[in-house]
Amino acid sequence: MMSVSAALVKELREMTGAGMMDCKNALTETGGDLEAAADWLRKKGISKAEKKSGRTAADGLVAVASDATSAVLVEVNSETDFVARNGAFQELVTNVARVALTTDGSRDAVAAAAYPGSEKSVEQSIKDAVATIGENMTLRRSAKLSVEKGAVASYVHNVVVEGLGKIGVLVAVETEGNADAARAFGRQVAMHVAATNPAALTDADVDPALVAREKEIFADQARQSGKPENIIEKMVEGRMRKFFEEVVLLKQNFVLNPDLTVEAALKEAEKEIGAPAKIVAFLRYALGEGIEKETTDFAAEVAAAVKS
Repeated sequence: MMSVSAALVKELREMTGAGMMDCKNALTETGGDLEAAADWLRKKGISKAEKKSGRTAADGLVAVASDATSAVLVEVNSETDFVARNGAFQELVTNVARVALTTDGSRDAVAAAAYPGSEKSVEQSIKDAVATIGENMTLRRSAKLSVEKGAVASYVHNVVVEGLGKIGVLVAVETEGNADAARAFGRQVAMHVAATNPAALTDADVDPALVAREKEIFADQARQSGKPENIIEKMVEGRMRKFFEEVVLLKQNFVLNPDLTVEAALKEAEKEIGAPAKIVAFLRYALGEGIEKETTDFAAEVAAAVKS
């Protein structure tokens, strides 16, 4: 059996985005011919797709798409940033976001919708792309915000290409006033949300379990002071006010003007909007959040693939 060098395996991986063992096998089967090995991988791609589907996909891209009064956020995961920089993958994610805009935005609805220019569903098209691009890919989540009047603004942080990046934010602003002005302010708030990651829009929207946990922690800390319960209660109330100021969007100091809260900045923006305005919702997707990603030493992975 021909011995395949680690350098050759790495070069084929960079050419094709295929996994280490697939590259090693392809080079072994083709006598070390890179072009022939790349073709071999393409021919075998479909049969390999199911095996790839078990790998952890924690990288990828977040995408936004919008129209006059709606916008969507979509996260499509890949295994590596290498594939996230692949033009074919970027086109796939962009198209999925565009499809999402025509649905109610839920993941199931997007997955079942027809992929542009194809009779296949989005889910099947992603599965097909696993075979051709060479890594596991998944439509992880999708959501949509809409307003009857006003605008839904969007912002993408760490932009890879237009509409695609590592963090995506939507902010819905309802108003009878100028929609363009509302969208401009909404984009500023979206930038703020990307930076601060608020837990909720208002006090009432904060997860009750989180509120209860914070109260318990503050109460335990206050009791260590030895003060009476009525004083402890007031201490906890003060700390909870500070807590809400830190995690509630409308109460946070506005990143673009820290002298104002987001709520106060909205009141100022109404002068440009020309009518009362209200932030009714926001969404923030950070790529891969909540996914446990296996860390791998690239050099060790190559060496292991070559030795096996």
